Amino acid sequence: MRRPPGTSVRRRLAAALVPVALLLTTSACAGGDPARPTDGPDVLRVLAGSEIKDLEPLLDRAAAEAGVKVSLTYTGTLDGADQVASGRADGRLDATWFSSNRYLSLIDGAQARLSTQTKIMVSPVVLGLKPAKAAELGWNGRQVTWADIAAAARDGRFSFGMTNPASSNSGFSALVGVAAALSDADGALTAEQVASVTPRLKDFFSAQRLTAGSSGWLADAYARDPGVDGMVNYESVLLGAREPLTLVYPADGVVSADYPLTLLAAASEEKKVLYGKLAAWLRTPAVQKEIMTGTHRRPIVSGVPQDPRFGAAQLIELPFPNRRSTADELIATYLNQVRVPAQATFVLDTSGSMKGARIDALRQALVALTGADGSASGAFTRFSNRETVTMIPFSGSPRQPVPFTVPERNPEAVLAGIRRFAEGLAAHGGTAIYDSLRAAYDRPVEEGYYGSIVLMTDGENTDGSGYADFESHYRSLPEDRRRVPAFVVLFGDSDVEEMRQVAELTGGAVFDARETSLTSAFKEIRGYQ
Repeated sequence: MRRPPGTSVRRRLAAALVPVALLLTTSACAGGDPARPTDGPDVLRVLAGSEIKDLEPLLDRAAAEAGVKVSLTYTGTLDGADQVASGRADGRLDATWFSSNRYLSLIDGAQARLSTQTKIMVSPVVLGLKPAKAAELGWNGRQVTWADIAAAARDGRFSFGMTNPASSNSGFSALVGVAAALSDADGALTAEQVASVTPRLKDFFSAQRLTAGSSGWLADAYARDPGVDGMVNYESVLLGAREPLTLVYPADGVVSADYPLTLLAAASEEKKVLYGKLAAWLRTPAVQKEIMTGTHRRPIVSGVPQDPRFGAAQLIELPFPNRRSTADELIATYLNQVRVPAQATFVLDTSGSMKGARIDALRQALVALTGADGSASGAFTRFSNRETVTMIPFSGSPRQPVPFTVPERNPEAVLAGIRRFAEGLAAHGGTAIYDSLRAAYDRPVEEGYYGSIVLMTDGENTDGSGYADFESHYRSLPEDRRRVPAFVVLFGDSDVEEMRQVAELTGGAVFDARETSLTSAFKEIRGYQ
């Protein structure tokens, strides 16, 4: 289906709704600005979710106004939780700043890694619709429940986008909220309730037409696709959308993000002092008001008049799972049973320059997507049940596509087949990037699937047609094929500018694996497939 993907905090949309050719990294310090300090006695090193990125201009002032320099390292929600709970963040980082600590708190041993938690702001996850669609559904000015929304979704009366709950907290919060409401749970959601509510979740998510790995990317994808009626996203993102949306606050409740700035227990005494200064500064009325006006998030402290667009209704918070096993089961159910299945095509450079460590890295990255590493992030980035995966290795020309279809039950045999394919990859010959990418785009997307293409190359095009020929061919394709994004992975000596052009043309993104790893890049891309 459709693709996912300043100088003041008021430029939040410029940060969130970036051009689709944005160069992404799996771990970017403070937005990739090499001039920003990353360590030192006056630097607080923070592991953050990408949602915090719109606060960077404000945090730049923290050095002068609070005496704290902030270095941000971005990560996905589940991967960040793994880093903290396993102790891998200790010593490298001093604090975390995710949109929520709910999933992290469910992991065994995680609480011992955390110290003080300070909530900074609030944003509920709700539904935003085009005003005409909201009026057509009769949802202007009257109470609507998640059951009402699910019934309309089942009947095909509207369509929406939502982020992947395995990689983004907004999607996870939406999934929890919908499941809790539709199951009529009185308390924390249980595994039994997840199983019983699955058919109703299928009804709800049958209307999903967009997916993305982050809330900002979802907003960008929605703005580019006039055929989608709305988004399930943070209130803050919906209020900041390019075109006005009618916000629907389900009467039976929501799940909200409270953005807790959290000190790690292993942080040094001097970093604890910095944390206290930053947390106190962020909760001052002046800064709280600036956060609200610049990012559309609700202030957490009393005494700051709220934006009237938040409405006067009291929000009901839906119960959250109190066991990690239940949360994991809910995510797995979404990926393997509920969501629209993916049709993913991997266009893989196996030219002679890939010999040695590079082809080994490619083998390892593909094997990781079969769930072989055993981590939570690995389990949720593996090829999902019902997913169709096609591998197109290439060197001087594209080779014969190798398709795999992961069954809804007992997927291990097919996953093992993908592992054998990956382990058998060999490097030789030239590099025909654009002929190979064209071969991927010439394959139709099956009805009812999310289509996406991953292009991994370690060098420049040396064989076959060039970028201009590919662009001309791409523009001649039927609309359904032009809707498929190409996610480009930079590796080795990739031509950065041309790869940016491919991503921008197709509505995809560039993921930089030159300083991290192919495995990290491939896992991050899975949030957008």
